[in-house]
Amino acid sequence: MADAPQTLIDGSTLAALSLARAGVQHMFGVVGIPVTAVATRAVAAGVRFLAFHNEQSAGYAATAYGYLTGRPGVFLTVSGPGCVHGLAGLSNAAVNAWPAVMISGSCDQADAGKGDFQELDQIEAVKPFVKFSAKATHIAQIPRLVYQVLSQAVAGRPGGCYLDLPSDVLHQTISDSEADKILSEVENPRIEEIRDKEVVDIEKAVALLRSAERPLIVFGKGAAFARAEEPLKKLIETTRIPFLPTPMGKGLVPDTHELAATAARSLAIGQCDVALIVGARLNWLLHFGEPPRWSKDVKFILVDISTEEIELRKPHLGLVGDAKRVLELINKEIKDQPFCLGRSHPWVEAISKKVKDNVAKMEVQLSKVVVPFNFFTPMRIIRDAILSVGSPAPILVSEGANTMDVGRAVLVQNEPRTRLDAGTWGTMGVGLGYCIAAAVASPERLVVAVEGDSGFGFSAMEVETLVRYQLPVVVIVFNNGGVYGGDRRSPNEITGPHKDDPAPTSFVPGSAYHTLIEAFGGKGYLVGTPEELKSALSESFSARKPAVINVIIDPYAGAESGRMQHKN
Repeated sequence: MADAPQTLIDGSTLAALSLARAGVQHMFGVVGIPVTAVATRAVAAGVRFLAFHNEQSAGYAATAYGYLTGRPGVFLTVSGPGCVHGLAGLSNAAVNAWPAVMISGSCDQADAGKGDFQELDQIEAVKPFVKFSAKATHIAQIPRLVYQVLSQAVAGRPGGCYLDLPSDVLHQTISDSEADKILSEVENPRIEEIRDKEVVDIEKAVALLRSAERPLIVFGKGAAFARAEEPLKKLIETTRIPFLPTPMGKGLVPDTHELAATAARSLAIGQCDVALIVGARLNWLLHFGEPPRWSKDVKFILVDISTEEIELRKPHLGLVGDAKRVLELINKEIKDQPFCLGRSHPWVEAISKKVKDNVAKMEVQLSKVVVPFNFFTPMRIIRDAILSVGSPAPILVSEGANTMDVGRAVLVQNEPRTRLDAGTWGTMGVGLGYCIAAAVASPERLVVAVEGDSGFGFSAMEVETLVRYQLPVVVIVFNNGGVYGGDRRSPNEITGPHKDDPAPTSFVPGSAYHTLIEAFGGKGYLVGTPEELKSALSESFSARKPAVINVIIDPYAGAESGRMQHKN
């Protein structure tokens, strides 16, 4: 009796099966020739596909997903311009050190160099932004390369990786038995890199902290990615050393903790003599670790997964390893000879006094009811509404100039990985992609975006995506009529042949952003008073449905804002 004929599967199906069997649960992207079948077959294989309007937003979503879950965020693009748009996501992954994988279709290999449809040397195009890239030249290579890009994305310092799938490879076929054999050979469903490198000099690090007169613990989103919150809390509670989070490190230890030095930032970094830096880089966000913002005599203990980062920064002491593991070893070392800064310790007292003074000044500003709204009145109302949700706390997404700067000072994070913002690269346009990633990565949490109208405009069309998937996302737009707020020109700048054009910073005044989501069946709110804002927040938070709250702000309330300035 003849054998039953074998079923043939194509490259699109094999790519989908590879992703599913590697443990990928979500994929973001924009479909089209030649990758539509990859998406539809991934869905059939059990991967949830979130279809976007723009590859940039899909890429941003994948990077935030990688950060929130610890597993590579995967996004799919078409060839040529789709790949180019996706570079935004890869670059965001690279600079923030978040694991992400872009998979793009590309032109038929036989037609390369002839000017084929959407032809581009995509391996060359992604080079500046990835840790690793690969191109499948035959269907049989797909499973191995899928696993390789996923594992490389989380190996060592996380980052972006790229997989190129040519059109002809996606259409090649092999038997299902051969496909199963290839998949079995490469299968390892744990997309996890064991980040437990040998850590030396723990004793020296503890001795430095023990002997310091003004120690400080600084932690960032690298510590958040490493899930280091428990050993971090234990270290702070044991030693009672004041701490300072970077913006996305907020919440690893509650912002409301008595040792939080955020409101005394300038004093803390300017006068500390030993600084333990965990999962944060001494880049512009931390003033490069250089005078005059830091003391010229400060001794840095730098904890980083990357040897190269420590070699670049040249700290007093470098500890290479996973943040959680290093902190556990530090705690173990301290346990044998504990030390603790009491409440009356001069350094703790100085930080505490400065925090109380600055918080009191801020609360005076926040307590004023200013209508038309400035940035502080609505931000206080939003802060209180978010805190009233309790636990699990909402994930806050924040972007914009004044909106993000004020929000960073006012909004409170008490749980880990509940703040997503413009990040190390200061990227605008990440908001809606981050919202979608947060909603699917943490379905138990409400997602609240606090956006400037300029930042919102980069990806505003993705509100349709929110409605289509019915995600529990409330987008609050601070509408001040432009970048920094409308026409900021002085009279002598309004000159020349195009002086009657709108200012480069201005948008249409009173733009009805709330009606954008209504066009797709979502809920929109227009607010201009405290009562209207409180009502809109209460209703939208309770509904847990897609909503846009258009908050009208005085166009003269803002100021030009670029590099983050910390004035406290």
